[in-house]
Amino acid sequence: MTMRTSRLAAAIISVAALGLGAQTLYPPTYPPPKRAPIAPKTTVTAAQAQKEHAQTDALIEAAIRAKFAKSKINADKFQVHVQGGVATIEGKTDVIQHKGVATRMAKGAGAVAVNNHVQSSEAAKEKAAANLAKGRRRAQIKRGDARSEATGSGKPAQLLGTGKSVSGRSAGEGRK
Repeated sequence: MTMRTSRLAAAIISVAALGLGAQTLYPPTYPPPKRAPIAPKTTVTAAQAQKEHAQTDALIEAAIRAKFAKSKINADKFQVHVQGGVATIEGKTDVIQHKGVATRMAKGAGAVAVNNHVQSSEAAKEKAAANLAKGRRRAQIKRGDARSEATGSGKPAQLLGTGKSVSGRSAGEGRK
C-alpha cells in the first residue's frame, strides 16, 4: 500500500471506532418503543355478530329519532327503521326540502346508507315549482333582460332612495 491509502484506511477505521464508541458512551435517552400485546384470536359466532348489529342498529335508530325530534321535521312524524346500518325513512311531508334533510340527518347519526321513502305532497311540489319560476324571473330582472315586465310601466326601474335608474341616469334624463 502506498502512504496515501494507508492514511485513508487509518482515518476510516478511527472514525468507525469513534462512532461505535460514541454509542456505548452516550446511550439514547428515550426508551425503546413498546409493542402492543397481541390479542388472542377469538371466533365470533353468527349469533354474536347479529346481536352486535342489533345493538348498533338500535343506537343508530335512537340517534336518528333524537335528531328528528330536535328539528322542524319532527312535525312530519317520519318512521325510521335501521337494519345492518342501513336506515329506511318513510312518511309524507308538505315541505319538499324535508326529504333531503332527513337523509342528511340519518347519515350524520351514523347510518351507513339511507333508503328514503318520504313522499312529498302535491301542494309541496306546486309550491316548489312556483318558487323556482319566481327565482328565474328575479334573475332575469337582475341581469336586465326583461326590465319592462318588472316595472310594468315601460319606464326604467329606479333604485330606491337614489333618484337614479338602474342604467345610472337620473330619473328625468332620457337617452341622448
